[in-house]
Amino acid sequence: MAKNKLTKFAEMAAYKNVFECTFQELQKEPFAMKGKWGKEYFKNDNPIVLELGCGKGEYTIGLARYFPSKNFIGMDIKGARMWTGATDAIKNNLENAAFVRTHIEMIAHFFDPKEVAEIWITFPDPQMKKVSKRLTSCRFMKEYSKLLKDDGIVHLKTDSNFMYIYTRAMIEENKLSVLFDTDDLYQSNIEDDILSIQTFYEKQWLSRGLNIKYIKFLCPEKDKWTEPDIEIEHDSYRSFGRNQNLEAIKEGTKSQSLPKKL
Repeated sequence: MAKNKLTKFAEMAAYKNVFECTFQELQKEPFAMKGKWGKEYFKNDNPIVLELGCGKGEYTIGLARYFPSKNFIGMDIKGARMWTGATDAIKNNLENAAFVRTHIEMIAHFFDPKEVAEIWITFPDPQMKKVSKRLTSCRFMKEYSKLLKDDGIVHLKTDSNFMYIYTRAMIEENKLSVLFDTDDLYQSNIEDDILSIQTFYEKQWLSRGLNIKYIKFLCPEKDKWTEPDIEIEHDSYRSFGRNQNLEAIKEGTKSQSLPKKL
């Protein structure tokens, strides 16, 4: 039987690779590792890469294995999920992987300007009704651009056609440079082992026959960010129910009848 949440939280409290500060704590004093991740935690000056909304940490762990000369930090508010990646890192002695449990809106409290080299956004909630909550909205891009180095890169990997079209429109509106763009990753013939890392949710979407979209773009600091004025059709499906997830992924089945639009 899987460990319950309270047990996982108790274990993570003792993990040296997991950090958590409440909003109230951050109001009293700055996060101790801010601006010092390389020197104080990783003990090197290697590039720092973030995975936002890391879930179980598949990308954080996978990338840490591929690139021992880079440091990876997964961020998410879901501690019970994060436990999986944090535990994996400890068991496999991945000293270049760490995790921060917090809301993404709090990101500026944990990193100094220009401290981050790259950001991965993997299968985020597209937030079709709330622009300000989309992880590629101008609200968030403004924050990312401050934390990223001058040549900092953002990667978006998503099943959502809505999120993909919206992000492309945001990129075009703000005249950002695109390094790679595909609306069907596994038919794009791109030779990149990194993109073969599959998260729990990616396997879910692939089992339903959905295309995986991927965009890689530069995110320079800008004085002004502008939201695109565009109407986008909402995605016509939603996540599996809790009891359907593992079975559908295991079987590799495709949904024959998708729910109505949200």
